[in-house]
Amino acid sequence: MTTSDCLQVSFDDSDTRRDEMHSTIEAWVDDLVDEVDDAVSSEQFQKWLDVQSRFHDYSYRNTLLITRQYPNATHVAGYRTWQNEFNRYVNEGESAIWIWAPIIAKQCPECENSPSYHDQSDCEYDETSPEEWSEGLVGFRPTPVFDFSQTKGEPLPELETEATGEADELVPALLEGASMLEVEVEVVSPAEWPHGDASGVCQYRSPAQQPLIEVRDRENSADLAVTTVHEYAHALLHGAVDDETERSKRELEAEVVGYIVGRYFGLDTSGSAFYLAAWQGEESAAILDRLERISSTAAKIIDVVDEVITDE
Repeated sequence: MTTSDCLQVSFDDSDTRRDEMHSTIEAWVDDLVDEVDDAVSSEQFQKWLDVQSRFHDYSYRNTLLITRQYPNATHVAGYRTWQNEFNRYVNEGESAIWIWAPIIAKQCPECENSPSYHDQSDCEYDETSPEEWSEGLVGFRPTPVFDFSQTKGEPLPELETEATGEADELVPALLEGASMLEVEVEVVSPAEWPHGDASGVCQYRSPAQQPLIEVRDRENSADLAVTTVHEYAHALLHGAVDDETERSKRELEAEVVGYIVGRYFGLDTSGSAFYLAAWQGEESAAILDRLERISSTAAKIIDVVDEVITDE
């Protein structure tokens, strides 16, 4: 994105404002689709993708165990895996995070036990010898793992997803506009942040209560602003959605709204391309399928913030 692309846009004529805004948003979404495609094919993204593929995809149960023992965990791997795969070493004195690792062994076709447990059971299967049995899951064992923050060594590749620019006026306007968008918002200090590695969260409550937005405070006011818009989009679009298969699509919508609103107010939000590449991969065109929902939500937030700024 060039410097001129980050200049704040203005639609002053009320008679044509809506049409101009929709047309501009549509053009920006087209830009973003191209940027995501470029991000997916970039060397930076491919290196990041290669590293991510080496981390195990933990089960829901193990994810809960990790979160309970180490709430701020981001990347978790075994002692030797950190050494052999990532050239990183666990710091001396670190406490392990314990999970359940599967035990894969020869398995009786009938009782599904390993040979040793099969011999101790009442199972009478003897049609084939244990040497001919297929391997399968026969149990679990406690296994120690460690988070990235408990290690030192070569850095992991990172994607530059943060927005940049001047947002000292935008952040207060977004916070003041929360009531007009029918949400509650809190900026939480890093020391008190309870949501791990997340930059922001949207909590849907009872129908009688407005959604609660929490965003982690940071020095980068532009990124704080875009994160706030991202969570506002969740609140406006996804309160009635409980289908887990829609998760990636919900993230897509919220991130594109953040990209548009940030860009409207003069921020460089090109980092959203890497964020969406991580979520959508080569399916960036899916953004266009949700253009109307994205456009109307972005326009609503822009209108509210413009009104707050004008009234000040």
